[in-house]
Amino acid sequence: MNNKALTAQQVRKIKRSNIVKGTLILTFAGFVIRFIGFFYRIFLSNTMGAELMGIYQLIFPVYGICFTIYATGIQTSISRLVAGEVGRRNPKNVFKILRIGMLISVSLAVILSILLYLNADFIAWRFLMEKRSASSLRILAVCFPFCGITSCINGYYYGLKKAGVPAATQLLEQIVRVIVVYIIAFYAGNGDVKVTCEMAVIGVVVGEIASSIYNFISLFVTKSPSKSIDFDSDPDAVTSKRRFIIKNLLTLSVPLSANRLLLSILHSIEAVLIPAMLRRSGLSIQEALITYGILNGMSIPFIMFPTALTNALAVLLLPTVSEAQAVNNNKLIGKTTAISIKYSLIIGIISTGIFFYFGRELGNAVFHNESAGAYLIILAWLCPFFYLTTTLGSIINGLGKAHITFINSIIGTLCKILLIIWLIPTRGINGYLIALLIGQLIITGLDTFAVMRNVHFELDSVNGIIKPGVVTAFCGFLLKSCFEYVKKMTHINEVVFVLTFCFLLCVICIILLIITKAVSKKDFK
Repeated sequence: MNNKALTAQQVRKIKRSNIVKGTLILTFAGFVIRFIGFFYRIFLSNTMGAELMGIYQLIFPVYGICFTIYATGIQTSISRLVAGEVGRRNPKNVFKILRIGMLISVSLAVILSILLYLNADFIAWRFLMEKRSASSLRILAVCFPFCGITSCINGYYYGLKKAGVPAATQLLEQIVRVIVVYIIAFYAGNGDVKVTCEMAVIGVVVGEIASSIYNFISLFVTKSPSKSIDFDSDPDAVTSKRRFIIKNLLTLSVPLSANRLLLSILHSIEAVLIPAMLRRSGLSIQEALITYGILNGMSIPFIMFPTALTNALAVLLLPTVSEAQAVNNNKLIGKTTAISIKYSLIIGIISTGIFFYFGRELGNAVFHNESAGAYLIILAWLCPFFYLTTTLGSIINGLGKAHITFINSIIGTLCKILLIIWLIPTRGINGYLIALLIGQLIITGLDTFAVMRNVHFELDSVNGIIKPGVVTAFCGFLLKSCFEYVKKMTHINEVVFVLTFCFLLCVICIILLIITKAVSKKDFK
């Protein structure tokens, strides 16, 4: 009896250890991937130019829709079913679930690959409204089966609470992509690095192939589930029939994929509408693509870079809220919610200050583009809402109400699409920026309302909004004045110079927030 009790206690400790370890691994990998991806985008924007960057960005809505169909729901289903079998101390079905899930995913991926390859011209002309993207779509179609393999194996490891392989897979894919694109561009240009859309997509394909091979090999290198679980299998456990596993996989994956597909389609419509509506505003096809490339390929990735922090917070937040809800610890849920919202707002406000005061200089120094800097200044005001929405969504999902975040996202995206159709033809790119702001405000407002209905918490508006706002505004003004003065007297590399002042603004704001007790140690206890 004591041995059984001890074994159960050990199992709980192992599970908690795996969750914490996995979260830290994924958080670290997320930071590294975001860092590499950010500088990769800078490299692409400088070597492709704004117009080709716009065409390159157009293919990803198609990629997103296809990936949702053949991978998203199946990956989550594999993860849940594998976790369930491990929880029942029955590792016999684990590999069977993976094999069947991979068969379904790869079969769908192959069908979609063939359809996309054969209909690339039609999709490029009728859907993306840019016939030059057809060749990139054909190349992209090659990677779908490999993406299916990778997503299924990642789902398998998530179910086992082993995040090391998925994290390594993501890093490998990103690194291989960057190296391949640089090498091809270097040799194709005889030493002059010039990237085309096709080269960039080849990098995506080779990266996905490399990561799927790594994942597949990892299955034979890592321990099998029966050996990695530190307790005996249930003697009453039986191997499930293939038909039963297929039914469970489809029951879980179809509704999830359908929901995500709807959201992906709406985001794709939004992405395709922007250059189309810009043409209606009076821009030529080339001007519309250049504007779209600058905005989506340069400015928005800059704005989204600090989400590496809020995404890490969200990863830690969801299991904390779920665990507290399981034991009816409403006090812990309220405290966690209040602190998470507070620090998301602080990160957002400081980011707004950085992009507002130094956005123009960042655009000129990093992308050598004045428009990118101008958009950064306007988009700066979105930072608190972007980052807060990530946190609010994680809280709602942690409470087991993921359908609420889905509905809120649908409503916000639909409103954004309607505003794009209405505003861009008359106001140009400023119409899109207005639509983006209003759409994000709607999603953030609905998520805030949902959290307030389900969680009792007290928002520390003084330390979360007022103090950070005053400190950021004051420090930003002084540092910008110093920047302008020192700029006339120095010949330091422009990129290093601007980034140094951005870093100084961030550090000084944090120090002053600690001094004013807006940021406190007790929040993290």
